[in-house]
Amino acid sequence: MKKDGHSHTEFCPHGSGDDVELMIRKAIKFGFTEYSITEHAPLPPDFQQDYAGDPTGLTEAAMALNDLPAYFKKCRQMQTKYRDQLKINIGFELDFLPSQLAWTKDFWAEYGPQTQDNVLSVHFMQGAAAKFWCVDDTLADFKTGLLDNQNGDAQALYGQYLQALLAAAQTDLGPAAPMRLGHMTLIKKFQDYFNLPIKFNATNLALVTQLFSVLKQRHFALDLNTAGLYKPYCNETYPYSDLISQAEIAGVPLVYGSDAHSIVEVSHAYHQVEKFI
Repeated sequence: MKKDGHSHTEFCPHGSGDDVELMIRKAIKFGFTEYSITEHAPLPPDFQQDYAGDPTGLTEAAMALNDLPAYFKKCRQMQTKYRDQLKINIGFELDFLPSQLAWTKDFWAEYGPQTQDNVLSVHFMQGAAAKFWCVDDTLADFKTGLLDNQNGDAQALYGQYLQALLAAAQTDLGPAAPMRLGHMTLIKKFQDYFNLPIKFNATNLALVTQLFSVLKQRHFALDLNTAGLYKPYCNETYPYSDLISQAEIAGVPLVYGSDAHSIVEVSHAYHQVEKFI
């Protein structure tokens, strides 16, 4: 089975705008047999009160609520049109926002049952001014809102992110909730720019062990996400190779995810991670 479990569409405001159908055609050409469309689920409207930082970190983070009917319509058309060539799953990449759990659960109760495969991710963490900041939007927000809030201690920031992932994995979001954790080392996206530690310290590795135990117990899979390899200040997969091996030893299933936001990104580094695994 050759599956891409994490991909995006023209409904993503920070994407390329490439038509998902053209991305699907490339996946077919490259021999994929299963393909999950996991667009960023809309953010809760009230989250803007919790958020600080550059407006794009909020306004361009996810698809709009009023795009949901068109999104489902397009994805279902793709399922029907290509059903003899590719198994297409419709889903979301859902943000774990601890300050907005009630809204998230209501959203998921309505839309979750219409999906087949989903990713649960952390893109926002609490930082300066007790507000939430986007982990992967701008260098300035990362430094001001998150890294400086930990007095420049990158390992403390890594630990905060791992704790957020633990909370996400342990939260019951109801029936049809996502059962795969997205890009677990996204917090390292800007590591080369800020000269951050390449590997987790012993304290954080203990948190990783705890996280993998929870994932195993809750029957979660892990997004083996290659997008970081192509980010100018990351240059490695999410998670990095040591943690991939640790996940395997812990018995946590790994699912390849290109995290493609464009045609060119479909199948990125598939051969590399396949060979490594």
